[in-house]
Parts: sequence; structure tokens; C-alpha cells
Amino acid sequence: MLPQVNGHRLGSDAQGEEPLPGDLQDFLGAETLLLQLDDLTQVNPVTLETVLRCLQARYTADTFYTNAGCTLVALNPFKPVPQLYSPELMREYHTAPQPQKLKPHIFTVGEQSYRNVKSLMEPVNQSIVVSGESGAGKTWTSRCLMKFYAVVASSPTSWESHRVAERIEQRILNSNPVMEAFGNACTLRNNNSSRFGKFIQLQLNRAHQMAGAAIQTYLLEKTRVASQAPRERNFHIFYQICKGASAQERLQWHLPEGATFSWLPNSDRSLEEDCFEVTREAMLHLGIDTPTQSNIFKLLAGLLHLGNTQFANSEDEAQPCQLMEQAKGSVRTSALLLRLPEDTLLETLRIRTIQAGRQRQLFRKPCSRRECDTRRDCLAKLVYARLFDWLVAVINSSTCAAPDAWTTFIGLLDVYGFESFPDNSLEQLCINYANEKLQQHFVAHYLRAQQEEYAAEGLEWSFVNYQDNQSCLDLLEGSPISICSLLNEECRLNRPSSAAQLQTRIESALASQPCLGPNKLSREPSFIVVHYAGPVCYLTTGLVEKNKDPVPPELTMLLQQSQDPLLKELFPANPKAESQEEPSGQSRMPMLTVVSKFKASLEQLLCVLHSTTPHYIRCIKPNSQGQAQTFIRAEVLSQLEACGLVETVHISAAGFPIRVSHRNFVHRYKLLRRLRPRTSPDPHRPCPAQGHSDPLHTEEAPLEPLLQDILHTLPALVRAAATTPVPVHCGRTKVFMTESTLELLEGGRAQVLEQCARCVQGSWRRHLHRKQERQRRAAVLIQAAARSWLVRKHMRKLHVAANVIKHAWRRWRIRMASLVSEELDGVEGKRPFQDPISPRFTPLSPAQTKLQGAVIRLWPLGLVLANSATSVRGFQRKLVVWACLQLPSGVSSRSTVQTAQHRQAGVTSIRALPQGSVKFHCRKSPLRHADICPEPLPYNVAGFNQILLERPRLVQV
Repeated sequence: MLPQVNGHRLGSDAQGEEPLPGDLQDFLGAETLLLQLDDLTQVNPVTLETVLRCLQARYTADTFYTNAGCTLVALNPFKPVPQLYSPELMREYHTAPQPQKLKPHIFTVGEQSYRNVKSLMEPVNQSIVVSGESGAGKTWTSRCLMKFYAVVASSPTSWESHRVAERIEQRILNSNPVMEAFGNACTLRNNNSSRFGKFIQLQLNRAHQMAGAAIQTYLLEKTRVASQAPRERNFHIFYQICKGASAQERLQWHLPEGATFSWLPNSDRSLEEDCFEVTREAMLHLGIDTPTQSNIFKLLAGLLHLGNTQFANSEDEAQPCQLMEQAKGSVRTSALLLRLPEDTLLETLRIRTIQAGRQRQLFRKPCSRRECDTRRDCLAKLVYARLFDWLVAVINSSTCAAPDAWTTFIGLLDVYGFESFPDNSLEQLCINYANEKLQQHFVAHYLRAQQEEYAAEGLEWSFVNYQDNQSCLDLLEGSPISICSLLNEECRLNRPSSAAQLQTRIESALASQPCLGPNKLSREPSFIVVHYAGPVCYLTTGLVEKNKDPVPPELTMLLQQSQDPLLKELFPANPKAESQEEPSGQSRMPMLTVVSKFKASLEQLLCVLHSTTPHYIRCIKPNSQGQAQTFIRAEVLSQLEACGLVETVHISAAGFPIRVSHRNFVHRYKLLRRLRPRTSPDPHRPCPAQGHSDPLHTEEAPLEPLLQDILHTLPALVRAAATTPVPVHCGRTKVFMTESTLELLEGGRAQVLEQCARCVQGSWRRHLHRKQERQRRAAVLIQAAARSWLVRKHMRKLHVAANVIKHAWRRWRIRMASLVSEELDGVEGKRPFQDPISPRFTPLSPAQTKLQGAVIRLWPLGLVLANSATSVRGFQRKLVVWACLQLPSGVSSRSTVQTAQHRQAGVTSIRALPQGSVKFHCRKSPLRHADICPEPLPYNVAGFNQILLERPRLVQV
């Protein structure tokens, strides 16, 4: 049997994995029940220990996704699992009638948000918040969700719209490698850590198809361009151009083989993210052509050479610092790649301009070595930040749809995870501040709002003591005094600020804050902030300078002088932009610091999240080493405690996750009143609920009896389902119930709908049967009338034909009788001849006389019969004639036939010789057609009837 990943079977390639240790097998055997739990709310009791054991059992069995109430817990597998994210599995979750019935997956969250958009239930717009520590898998989760929406939200009907959808889908997917190459880096905890926050807005049109996408970024860690922590790397794009450039491109960008750069540490380490061709191909699909790409990479190579520019201390403070001997070539190469004058570049880096006095006189002052390094780093950060923003604008122009082309959106928030390093500065402070805000958003939206809503609705509820981080947020952004306000105030003061002085001021002004603590073990000035994920020590050295983020105006003016077309676009000659880079010291406008700008963008992001229906994915890192099949309980336990996951599970299990307003509840489930018995209930009967429930108070009185009638059907549904009584509470404006109650109500509703459908089907079938019966009767009447008319018509034709035949027969018989009479009258006029040879002739008796008369009258028929037997010869012919003429049997065959001279014994038409064989001498019959022999017919007809039947044919002849 094939192994399974997240409940889905893998192919044969997964069978080659090493078997688990024996003690782990025994553990899994004892954890069979925990392994089968897809939701952490089903563990009993809900404690950290049971939740941890359940996650460990599922992770060891390659089941990486588990529900926790409204949150999806995603464990990082630290190994490629392609079958878990295949397009076939995406379509399976998309086409499933109830995706929540399938195994937990990020596709379940994606499909639920997509169906919420299609249902148009307020709020229509959706947002998915992917949170977790650095290295927990947030970037991969966001990437898979984008692929999922690109697959399920692009099903156009026409070929032209199909091509448009494919182009949009490809551009959205191609934005990932570009953003990761320019915004991600290798850190101590993650090889592909996002060094910026992004909110991806997937735009959908009225047909709920992908129309475009827009990306909004937050706080790029641009200091990483010029400063990297030990064992960490710069942004991926620098390593890609150094490892993936061709020989001609190396010559063009001055990147020789084996060259070393001070801003490119750990370049010998190879990562999967160092694929240069993937980035170039993605940029090409986004509309960035090859010359523009070459221009971008040339600027990045110029920044690398700028980082090798080293200054020496000047012996005279009045003289600028001199370049070190090995740095002269780097400055020349950097100026060549950036297309800047080399002398102007050196002068700008070594000499700063000061404006003083009311007349704003300019003074030139040589910079110290430290200041030269700072200005060099500032130039590199300025160029890289502008280039990153330009790339985001290009991507948005390529993927973003027109305002009238989309109506709804699904937002994916991939923000940096909680960070705690040995040395933490302003970047980590802002990152952890953003995570605190997102944690508060989760707490406010689900935990606290749920319990407060129970209290507002009048439900008795045992509140859970969840971890609220409001005190930490008060320390970071509170009013009137907080860490952010103190940093901004230090930036506005035109005085030098020392790290020790800043530490003292923070500790004295915020001493009453419980989340602030001194770091007594550190020799450097620092302070400790107790975050929701744990305490973090921040160094005060460099906080004020980084918060100012000063951009000397001469650096901007220098870049405006560049002859490079891309730098001209990034740094246009705009006095307004120049004035906004560094406001004057005498200006009364408040200074825009890094913290203030980040706080404003974060507030804007939270406003967007509050206006949408949020979905949460908590990414958990099983171990900090990034090893597969390794589950370190202590590290996972700290993350579970930090994100408040246990409190989430506890509230979800003990609370009522389903809340429906009275109007919507009555509108959907009023059909259940059909299941009630016919006896009318007491109108003053309270709502059935387990536990105490306040009476129903609603502004619309007619809803109360309907709601009570519906809830009175629950006992009957429970008895029919043979389950335990389900809890349901009637609040003041809403009905609170659990998942089991909802399933019971939906089952009863489906039963009523089935009964109604059967009733409608029965009535329709009865109507069709009656209609068909009426149509059958009408058809029978029409057929009977038509048949009777056809029969009458046929009978009339037969009567006419019979009359014609009868009249013709009568005329013919009369004519034949007249002819016979005339012929016989002629014979009677002669005397009969007495044959002397016939002594035995005696007079006939009366009976024989009568028979002879009949024979005489019917002689024409005898002639016809005799003449028709053409194949009869000799004695047979004689017998035929004898039988036709009915001659007396007493006459011997040797006696001759009497001639016509004997009146009573013969006819003139027949002659017989007195001796020898009998010969027949037939006169020509008076019948017109007596000599014609009719053709043989398939039926046996002879005599007169044959003559009548052959009459039309004979006439034609």
C-alpha cells in the first residue's frame, strides 16, 4: 500500500524513504486516534500536551495540515512534496461539493474564500492572512495559493478570453520569482526569507474569473544591501547575476570569475533560489525586455563594485578621506557601470554640504571615514530601494486590471514572520511590531469578538483567558508615550543622540509598562520587549539613524546627473521630489521617519483586512535546522503558545462557531415546520436549548413565533438521527449553534426539500398521466372516426361494384336465356330423329326430365369448364364434360350421345359418333370470350367467376 502525504497517496517515488525508528512506530501505534483527528477541536481534553501530540503524530505520518477551528495549521515538511500541490488535487478540491469534508489543506481555505466571493455574502471581499515565524513556510503557502487561484479562477468560454486569462495567469505566477529574487534573502532561520511584506490583491471580474493582480509592499529591508549579519547573505539577485551570467555578460558587467565583493558574503553556498534563468524568463513575461534587464543587472553590478570602495582615515580633518589603493579600481568601475562622473562620485561620498543661516549659505565639510562609509551605504540603499519600487510598479502595470474590469478581490498577506536574532535593530522592531498588529487583528476578530458577542447576546459563557497582546502594543505605539514616539522625537531633535541616552530615556519614560524590561546581562545599550512570541532584546545603537533614514540631497543630485536611462527614470529632475527627500531643519513640517511611514502603511493594511472576511493560516516550523521528519516539541510548543493556538482551539470547541441572524435563520429553515406534528404547540414555550437562554427579543415580532416553531422541530430531528441532543442558543439578534446542530438542521431541510420534491414530482407525473390519458382518448376517438369513415367509404365502393356486377350478371343471364331459348326453339320446330340403333331408349321419368332441363339451361357453363381444361385428353376430358353437364349415370359409355333430333336427350352443340371413340364437336359458343383460356392464377378460381375476374384484362387485350 502506498504511503500518504497529508492524507493523499503518493506515487512509487515515496516508497524509497527510510523506515521510521521502532520507538516512533510504537508511538504512532499508540496515537492512532490522534492521527485520525483532522481538527484540533476534537481532542479531549484541549491542552497543549494533547494538541502537541496530535500534531506530532500527524507530522510523522506526512500529514502536514490540520484544522484548528477557524484556523488552518500548516507544518513545514522541509522536503519537496509535489503530489500535495498538483493541479489534479487543486481541481479535486475545487469541484468537491463540500471541500471541508476532504482532508485539511490550504486548498480548502482557498476554495472556501473563492466560494464566499461567488456567493456575494457581505463582506464579499476575502483576505487570507498567512502568519508564522521566519522559515515556517509562509512564502511557499502564498505561492501555492496563487497557483490555486490561477487554476480555478480562469475558465473562460471564448478562445480570445481564454488567451487573456492565460496571459494574466502567467504574469501573476511570474511575479513570484521576480519578487523573491529582489526581496528575499538567506537568513539564519530560512534560506528564502522574505525581507519585505506584501499584500497581493487577486482581482476577479463579474464572472469570478481572474482579471488581474496588484501588489503592495511594506518595509523593504534595504539595509541588507550594505550590511549582512554573520552567516547570512545578501538578496538573491546579486548571487544570481554572479553565478548565472554568461562570459559576454561578465565582460559587460565587469564581473570576472572568482571576483570577491564585500557585500556578497557566503557566495560559495549554493541554494535552489540562485537560478538566474528563471528570474530572467519571468521578467521577460512581465514585459521587461532583454536590454532593460541588462541595464538592471548592470546597475546591480555597479552597486557590488561600490561596496568594495574603502576609505582610509584622514590625518587632517580639513582634508577628505583618501581611497585605499585596492579600492580605486572599484570606484572607477562603479562609476562606469552607473554612468556617473568618477570625480563627482568621489566628491559626493567624501564631502557633505551644509546649509546654515537665514540666507541658507552652503558650507562644504569633509566627512570622516565612518561618514564616508555611511554615505556610500546610503547611496546603494537609495538606488536599490528605487529599483525595487520600480519593479513593483512594472509588475502592477503588467498584471493589474482596469478599475472597471474587476469587482471583487481575494487578498493574500505574506508578511515577515516574528524574528529574534542575537543582534536586533530597527528592522526587527518594525517586523515584530507588524506581527503584533496581525496577532491583535486575529484576537480581535475571532477570540475576543466571539466572547464579547456571546455576552452581548445574553449567553452564559465561561470565558477563556486568552493571551491578549494589547499591553505590548501600548508599549510600541501607545499614546502619548511609546517606543515609536520616543524614536520619532529623537529624530526631530537637531542634536546627536547616543545609544546609552536613548536606553535611559526609554526605561525611565516607560517604566510602568509590564512588557518592557532591562537587559542587565548585555554590555551594549539595549532594552527587552516581551512580545506575544517571546522576549526580544533590541540594541539602541543605530536606532535613531536608521529611523531618520537620511538621504543627503547631494546624493540625489548626483544620481540625477547619471547618463543611464534607467537611473534617469528612477531619479527624475524634480525639485518637489528632492525637497521631500530631506526636509529642511527649519521646516515646520513633521519629519517622515521610517517608523512613521511603516505605521501609516500598516494601518492602511489593517483597514483593508477589517473590510474583508479574514481566513487564517498558521505556519509552524517543526525544527530550526530545516530537517525533514524532525519534530522538536519544545520549539513547536513555544510557537503554539505564542500564536494563541490552544486558546483558539478551546474557544472553537466549547463555543458556537455558527452564528446566524434571526431573519436569515427563519428564511432558510422555515421549511422545517412541515416536520412538526399537527398539534399546535404552546406559544409561550421557550426556545429549546441546553443550558439557560434568554428569551428572544427582536424588533420584528412576527419572527419570534416562526423561530420558535423551527426550534421545536429539533427534538424530532435528534430522535430521527439517533444522536445526542444538540446545543443551540437563541440570542437577542442571532441564533448560536455548533457544527453538529448545523448538520442536523441541514439534514432536516434536505429531508423536507426531498418531500416537497417528491410531492411536486408526484403532482407533475399525475398531471402528465392525465394529460396523456386525455390525449390517448382523443386519439382513439379520432382513429375510430377515421376508421369508420374509411370503412363506410370502402363499403360504398363495394356496394357500387356489387350492383354493377349484379346488373351485368342479370343482363348476361337474360341474354343467354334468350339465346338458348331461340336456339332451342329452332330445334323444337324440327321432328326428333329416332335412332334405330338405340333400342334401349325409354322415356325419361319426371325427375330425369327436370334434371335434363337443368342441364340444358346450364350448358354454357359446361362448355366453359370443358374448354378450360386444355391439358385433359381422352377419357378424362369425357369425365369432365360428364360431370359438368350432369348426365344420367345410367347411360353406358358405349352408347352414343343423342343428337339434337331427340328433344329431351341432347343439344345441338354436341355431336357423338354412333360407334368408336367419342368425339366432341363444339360449335362456336354464343359467349363472346368462350374460346379464350385465362392465364393460371395463384389462387384456384374456375368457371364463371374466373371470367368475371379476368374481364378487365381481356378488355385490354
